[in-house]
Amino acid sequence: MKLFEEISNPRDIRRKLGLNQHDFWSKVGVTQSGGSRYESGRNMPRPVRELVRLVHIEHIDLAKIRKDDLIVAALLKSQDPDLYKSLKKTARSK
Repeated sequence: MKLFEEISNPRDIRRKLGLNQHDFWSKVGVTQSGGSRYESGRNMPRPVRELVRLVHIEHIDLAKIRKDDLIVAALLKSQDPDLYKSLKKTARSK
């Protein structure tokens, strides 16, 4: 799934994971009632859609992400793109 790609049915993702609405939506900062509206067809804002993708599709634990880590990754990517690509490739293979 690409960044900012439309998530057509979050209910399907939630059910595949075996989560109830509260558990699924609370992990991305959305109330159960708000999540229910998205599952019923209401358009999800891009930030919510990306959080759903990161947390429930990419399985990224947002509690472990620190601002410094993002800054270091951006710095590495800009100053040594070859090393960044190599490290990224190695990380994906694990």
